[in-house]
Amino acid sequence: MLEFSGQGARLAFVDEPPLGFDRGEPILLIHGFASNHAVNWYFPQWVKTLTEAGRRVIAFDNRGHGRSEKFYDPADYAMSKMAEDARALLDYLEIEAADVMGYSMGARITAFLAMAHPDRVRSAILGGAGHHLVEGAGLSLGIADALEAPSLEDLTDPIERQFRSFAEATKSDLKALAAYMRGARQRLSEAELGQIALPTLVATGTLDDIAGDGRRLAAMFPAAQALDIPGRDHNRAVGDIVYKNAVLEFLENRP
Repeated sequence: MLEFSGQGARLAFVDEPPLGFDRGEPILLIHGFASNHAVNWYFPQWVKTLTEAGRRVIAFDNRGHGRSEKFYDPADYAMSKMAEDARALLDYLEIEAADVMGYSMGARITAFLAMAHPDRVRSAILGGAGHHLVEGAGLSLGIADALEAPSLEDLTDPIERQFRSFAEATKSDLKALAAYMRGARQRLSEAELGQIALPTLVATGTLDDIAGDGRRLAAMFPAAQALDIPGRDHNRAVGDIVYKNAVLEFLENRP
């Protein structure tokens, strides 16, 4: 992996060239909570899918995740800082504007990036996102406590167990993730989403109770379309062929 330092964090990233032909339209991928660039984008074959479609693919490990720098102060995970990391990477690579696809936490970061720097985002793809991105308090802070529990066996709540199990499977730094969970509580309002006039695709599994209703979220944007990923929950929607085909079609046809 490559590395750069920007916005006070050392970040690891990959920069994959297009295969065969180059559309000249790079895409930035932003992974979800407790994941990393490999689990979210390489294992489900997203990088292969996009490079074969002639797109330069940039994917990075968010601060606190993967091979990027870890922090243990919740203030270091404010959503504005997470979004500025993405902007700083585009600056570092001298990319004026890119399509940006985020999944789950990455979708939230994408929305914050599009709000702060609409000139840097050609289009936004929000995967694993629904109305919970705006409404409600987000994931329970109990997940932070669960990440710091002595062991998985000490947990009884199914959602807390799910997140702890996934974090252990990805060999994540549990204390860094707990700090993120406590620090990244900022949310965009429906009014703020209404100011993001970029071409937007909201892709959500029909069984995704974590994200909420994708169609309700899409309706908050001026220029968004919703995609239902049939029979998929939050974890299993990531590599779905319906999702991939819809993204390729969206990128092909967006302005």
